[in-house]
Amino acid sequence: MAEPAVVRVERLHKQYETAAGPVHALNDVTLSIFPGEFVAVMGASGSGKSTFMNILGCLDVQTSGEYFLNGTDVRSLDKDRQAKLRNDVIGFVFQSFNLLSRASLLENVGLPLVYSKIGRAERNERAKRMLDSVGLEKYHRSRPNKISGGQQQRVAIARALVNNPRLILADEPTGNLDTKTSGEIMEIFTGLNQRNGITIVLVTHEEDIALHARRRIRFKDGFLVSDDEPRGKPTGSRQ
Repeated sequence: MAEPAVVRVERLHKQYETAAGPVHALNDVTLSIFPGEFVAVMGASGSGKSTFMNILGCLDVQTSGEYFLNGTDVRSLDKDRQAKLRNDVIGFVFQSFNLLSRASLLENVGLPLVYSKIGRAERNERAKRMLDSVGLEKYHRSRPNKISGGQQQRVAIARALVNNPRLILADEPTGNLDTKTSGEIMEIFTGLNQRNGITIVLVTHEEDIALHARRRIRFKDGFLVSDDEPRGKPTGSRQ
């Protein structure tokens, strides 16, 4: 039997009220993303892709329609239970890294575990393992301003992994990086997907970055206009 979808949205609609009138950021979006998929979300500025990702990340709420994350109806939860679901299921990677400048890399990576009420010793041990897994075993005690942009993004990926998420949401993760470093970061994502079976949804406006994904979906004016969903089971799917 096939595994249930990690993400399922049905007739998703998001409307913002502005002084000029209502803006329809998402219009009647229906799709499912299954375990082990690697999905690139594409579209021009204002297409709705960022709104879509914010809803997937439980950072925004749809105006109408349904969103199920790991089988749970997100809209049925209060804010505390949404936050717990988000922390348990999702790892986030952002374009701007979002690291705490005064904290060590070890402390930055362990931060999600603080919200999970995990003790300092276990936090540090798990953070060390994650930093080692992205090639930063020599930088545990360094501060973000002492390492390169590519290394900072590796820290952000380690932080996203520390809670063993089922889903990684990456918002323009190579947007601040040069071509060589972007390729290295995408190799990490590809490995996480293919070897570890982690489901990845990545927003990008770069066609070459999107080619790393097995499935590419595109938004325009709030509508889902294309979805080149591949046939067969994702290569990285967990058994």
